[in-house]
Amino acid sequence: MSGMDRRAFLGSATAAFLAAPLAAGAQPAGPAGKIWRIGVIGFASTTADMAGPDPPYPFIKALLDGLRERGYVYGRHFVTEPRGAEGRAERLPLLVDELVRLPVDVIVPAAAALPALKRATSTIPVVVPGAAGPVGAGYAESLARPGGNFTGLTLPFLELVVRRLDLLKELVPFAATIAVLWDQAAPQVWDVLEAAARERRWKLLSLPIRDVGQAQEAVRAAAKARAGGLLVTAGAFDPQPRRIVEPVAKYELPAMYHQRSYVQLGGLMSYGPDLVAIWRASAAFVDRILKGAKPGDLPFEQPTKIDLVINLKTAQALELTIPGSLLRRADQVIER
Repeated sequence: MSGMDRRAFLGSATAAFLAAPLAAGAQPAGPAGKIWRIGVIGFASTTADMAGPDPPYPFIKALLDGLRERGYVYGRHFVTEPRGAEGRAERLPLLVDELVRLPVDVIVPAAAALPALKRATSTIPVVVPGAAGPVGAGYAESLARPGGNFTGLTLPFLELVVRRLDLLKELVPFAATIAVLWDQAAPQVWDVLEAAARERRWKLLSLPIRDVGQAQEAVRAAAKARAGGLLVTAGAFDPQPRRIVEPVAKYELPAMYHQRSYVQLGGLMSYGPDLVAIWRASAAFVDRILKGAKPGDLPFEQPTKIDLVINLKTAQALELTIPGSLLRRADQVIER
């Protein structure tokens, strides 16, 4: 996509992402008496936490809130068919097959379920609440015109990874080495970071892990190497953030994360999109599909806001002074 085409795409995507819900009194389209079945797949959650009109799982609750804003009433216009993998990736193909066999009218899945969905169906619409590189992964022909049965929101995953590295180095400018905890299933992350560090003449320590059970040993290795900071990238270990945050605190490492949830558990800093807001925005795609739009005709969109979150209590425990330049840019500062 050329620079001009990309700017045009992002401009239209931003307008759509911020589109207002249905006007008061407007009714969802559909055959009289039709109750839509919306499949939802969570990776870290249980099925019970995703079920019903007021589920405790925040992402599904956000999706349902977005549908309510557009005039949909649970039980009258739609119901959900929830499936939770409980953090077990091997369960995802089975859960996907269950929804495809029902079948459902549209599926809104956690990103981890996308490969199984791509294999299982080319006809049921899939609304993706935050996919990294949907074109490169084969889910879309292009962002502006996906062409298949996938659409939704896309995240500038690799660009954000480099931005997090820059912010962490701004926090610990005198750190001789920055350690990077990354998922071995996503080697492109390390490739991009290594190239960025080489360009900036920074030294990185590679800490690849396969699962969260290896996190403590990896963090210990970072501390032993006297790393001045730790960058934690997205990975299969995300459903268990506490098992990352606790060893990081034990070894007193200043760390940058990709999700706010890590900082809420005591992590130092995060930079990333509001995932709850993204799931809520996914309701706009579901609405348009239920009204007859083809997913292949709906451009992928990007979230317009990326949040910097800082935990001052953790900074104080580390005896670390947060630069004013970072505090002024923070979208949320946790003080207790």
